[in-house]
Amino acid sequence: MATYSALTRPEVHGHRGCRGLFPENTLPAFQHAVALGVDVLEMDVVISADGQVVVSHEPWFSAAICRLPSGKPIPPEQELRYNLFQLSYDEIQRFDCGLTPHPRFPRQQNLAASKPLLRDVLRSVEAQAIHLNRAPLRYSIELKTEPGGDGIFHPDPTVFVPLVLAVLGEEQVLGRATLLSFDPRILRVARLVAPLIRLCLLVEDARPLTEHLDELGFIPQVFGPNYPLLTASLLQAVHAHGMQLVPWTVNGANMMRSLIQSGVTGITTDYPDVLLAVLDE
Repeated sequence: MATYSALTRPEVHGHRGCRGLFPENTLPAFQHAVALGVDVLEMDVVISADGQVVVSHEPWFSAAICRLPSGKPIPPEQELRYNLFQLSYDEIQRFDCGLTPHPRFPRQQNLAASKPLLRDVLRSVEAQAIHLNRAPLRYSIELKTEPGGDGIFHPDPTVFVPLVLAVLGEEQVLGRATLLSFDPRILRVARLVAPLIRLCLLVEDARPLTEHLDELGFIPQVFGPNYPLLTASLLQAVHAHGMQLVPWTVNGANMMRSLIQSGVTGITTDYPDVLLAVLDE
């Protein structure tokens, strides 16, 4: 991969804020990532029963990180019952998703936190960036859908995408946002209703790049593969198609160094502090 090295500084994308340091997709995680100096905040969004855009990786309350309003743990076999698409936001914010230690992230600082609205995240970090005299932040917003979940865990993409775009427009960050999805339907709808917005196709399987692009039907601005999929030939193919490359989720310093040498556009990480330290070497 060093063959393609440009040794340019990649963007630092804080995954779910900074999941390795604070509870994922919470205001404290995003605020800490901004304070560290990330270039891009990556987050996931779902839709509540009352049509609110909620920042959450799953469209339900994960038993691994969330607790019932009573403070009791959620039985893993019952977590799908706590479907955010069937709960109002008033109901959603009564659950805690910050106090439960995450076994994969021992450095994570746990504190009480609810799932925030996308609108509130944007307002909070935009104000913080101004206070810190930082350059305007950019946002990578992943829309969580799959065909079998339409009408069960999320609305149809033709409804989902406009709800997200409306919030981004109201908060005046459309020009600094990229919509991400594993679901080609989301990207097709977004391209149709908002032709100027940046789009990223997320991939976690080893199918050829041409197969993914043929299925999508167009070439997006950004390609986002799971980082173990990256090879010299894939990197060359992505560049040949004129796409930017932002692999995920890279947490080891040595892999970060390798990717920096390969000339990727950005690196998505749970530990932006580690990536920033590597970039300062």
